[in-house]
Amino acid sequence: MSGRAAGTADAATTTDVVCLGESMVTFLPSQPGRLADVPSFGRGIGGAESNVACALAAAGHRASWVGRVGADGFGDHLVETIASYGVDTSAVRRDPVRPTGIYFRTATDRGTDTHEVAYYRAGSAASAMSPDNVPYEDLLAGRILHLSGITAALSADCLALLRDLTAPRPGRPLVSFDVNHRPHLWRGGDADASVLLELARRSDLVFVGEDEAEEAWGVVGAEAIRAALPEPAVVVVKRGSEGATVFSGLRPGPRSSNAGGAENADTVTLVPALRVDVVAAVGAGDAFAAGFLSATLRGLPVRERVRHGHLMAAAVLTVPGDLTDPPARDHADRLAALDDDAWGRLRLGPGWTAADRAPEEVRTP
Repeated sequence: MSGRAAGTADAATTTDVVCLGESMVTFLPSQPGRLADVPSFGRGIGGAESNVACALAAAGHRASWVGRVGADGFGDHLVETIASYGVDTSAVRRDPVRPTGIYFRTATDRGTDTHEVAYYRAGSAASAMSPDNVPYEDLLAGRILHLSGITAALSADCLALLRDLTAPRPGRPLVSFDVNHRPHLWRGGDADASVLLELARRSDLVFVGEDEAEEAWGVVGAEAIRAALPEPAVVVVKRGSEGATVFSGLRPGPRSSNAGGAENADTVTLVPALRVDVVAAVGAGDAFAAGFLSATLRGLPVRERVRHGHLMAAAVLTVPGDLTDPPARDHADRLAALDDDAWGRLRLGPGWTAADRAPEEVRTP
C-alpha cells in the first residue's frame, strides 16, 4: 500500500470511502460543569465513522455513510446534517421500532476525571445492524471501507457484521479499522480486548493509539503493537503529542521476524505532531483518520499521509465541536510539504485553516 493509492477498483467505482457505524444526536453543554448543574444543551451530532465521512466529503472526496437510525426526528436530523457535508446517505436504513441513539456530555476534555458522558443508546436502531439487514452492495462499493471497534461493542449482531465484513472475500475493498477502544460500551469481561485484536488483524489499515493498545492488550510501545498486529499492510500508531509511527509493509500477511532480509519487511515512518492551541479535544482521532485516508486515496507518500492526518486533526482541535471544514487542499499540501525544521516550528491556533493564509503566516513561536 505504501506509495500507492488505495484499492483496485476500476473507473466505474463511484465512492472513495464507505464508513459504517452508529451516529447519534449529541447534546453539548451551554457551560462547563457537572451534567447535574448544566442548565441547557445545544444539539449536535456525534459518531466516529460519520465524522470520518463528513471530513472526507468536506475535503473533496466521494464519501458514503451507512448506518441505521430510528424513524424519528433525531434520525431525520442526523441524516440531514451528515448529508449537508456532501456525504451520500442513500444507504442509511430507518428502523420503525427502535430509536435513534442520543448522548449528553460535559465540556471538559474526555481524558480528564471530570468528563462525563451519559449515553442513551441501548436498544438503538444502530445496535440492530446485522449481516441480514445492511446493504452489502453499498458497503463494498468503495475503494476503502472504514470501520471501528465502537460498532463491534454495540451488540452481538453488530459484532457478527464486522466479522463478516473483515473476512477475506473476492474484490474486498481495502478495509480501514480504527480500534477506538471504549471500555464502557462493552458488556463485561475481557471480550473487548480479544475482539478488537481479532478485527484489527483481519484489516488492511489499522489506526490505534499507544494508550488504548496498552489498556486493551497490555502492549507497550509502537514496536510491540506492530508485533501484535503482523497481518495488516499498514499500522498507524498514534502517540499523542509525540506524533505517529507508521509501519507499512510491502503486502498483507504474516511478517517474518527477520526484518533485515524479509521480502515483506516494514518501512517505519515517524512523524512528529504539530503544536496546536487546543479549543476542544473531541473528534481529533476521527479527523486524523480522515486526513490519512484522504492522502492515501491521493497516493501520497506515507510521511505526507501522516502530516495530512495531523493537519486535519488540528482543524478540529481548534474549534469547539467534533466537525469543521478542513483546510483547502492546496493550503494543506503546502504545509505538508514543509521541511522538518519548518514543520517543527508550526503552531496552529483558531482560524489557521483560512484559505488565504500561506504557511509562513501560520503562527509560530
